[in-house]
Amino acid sequence: MTARITISPADYPDSPLAQALKQPLLLGLFLPIQDGGWSPSTLPRTTDWSFAYNKALTLKAEALGFDLAFGLAQWIGKDGYGGKLKYREQAIDPFVTVAALSSVTKRILLISTIHVLYGPWHPLHLAKFSATLDHISGGRFGINMVTGYAPREPRMFGTTQIEHDARYERAAEFIGIVERLWSSTENVTIDGTYWKLEDAFVSPRPKYGRPILVNATGSPAGFDYAAQHSDLVFITSPAGAEIEAALEALPAHVAALKARAKAAGREVRAIINPMIVCRPTETEAKDYHAAILAHADTQAVEGFLSHHAAGDSQAWKNHKSEHRVLGGNIQIIGSPEQVAQKLLRLKQAGVDGVQIAFFDFQPDLDYFGEAVLPLLKQVGLRN
Repeated sequence: MTARITISPADYPDSPLAQALKQPLLLGLFLPIQDGGWSPSTLPRTTDWSFAYNKALTLKAEALGFDLAFGLAQWIGKDGYGGKLKYREQAIDPFVTVAALSSVTKRILLISTIHVLYGPWHPLHLAKFSATLDHISGGRFGINMVTGYAPREPRMFGTTQIEHDARYERAAEFIGIVERLWSSTENVTIDGTYWKLEDAFVSPRPKYGRPILVNATGSPAGFDYAAQHSDLVFITSPAGAEIEAALEALPAHVAALKARAKAAGREVRAIINPMIVCRPTETEAKDYHAAILAHADTQAVEGFLSHHAAGDSQAWKNHKSEHRVLGGNIQIIGSPEQVAQKLLRLKQAGVDGVQIAFFDFQPDLDYFGEAVLPLLKQVGLRN
């Protein structure tokens, strides 16, 4: 196989990614395309997994100036993670969701999470499908490549789990082939370790070199993959969800990631997922948070924790079970001024963007736009 293609859409000044990167802090929305969103709590709310709900959220986020949106990918059995909620049993597919959203949005970047190692995916499929979505969206489409950490997911596809670092080795070959197909003006023949192609060709080619590439990781193997391939890297706090502990740990964590990319002659941006609980005062925010916790679906929480414990993810090792009721990789709870200051400190810790989730998405997003977004502009996080 010839050398990997290193061009990024960020290298094209007029690309949607390059335009988004002009913002001091990227602002993303983590769509609740799964039932219950990120919070196995029975406190009443509007949050819904349906396409209509997520379409409305995406259009609102775009109107507010958000830069990107994406949802998670999961393969889960009947009753989801259990409990009264049957937490996350209902979930729409992020690849299909993004495809539909690409035709009704105009500016926001749309990232599709895909388990590239599950089932019959072939690099030629993904190269063709994603080049098509790249054109439909005007260069706003991206792929969040995940390799899967839970043993029961590959069993759904009739296979067994591949060892952690070996998954990244396979994913690197997969994406390397896809990058080659996107860039080639001639037929491509590849005799790889895991995939083979003979006289394969993809047309039309993506508008800005290739679609946006993303991966989510906290491991050395994942960092190595990100350094070679990704534009955006979805990181986790190595110190858990508590914000002060995260802010202490993140500078070294982010610096290690960016150093690997720099050694490979590339630049990556780190994004993280805060769950934001915001109300006009700190007391009101804490009361809202307490109500969410008071309505915890404990069986669903236990089911989720058991599922995670059975896997080999290295990204969530220091996250505590009590934080799973609200969810999110880190949690920011407070007044608009406190939320803005915590986001500023994340930027100062080296984080380039946030992919925000809420408990009650529609009203909480509305309030964020009304009360927090103007403050982000005041402190220099948004243009």
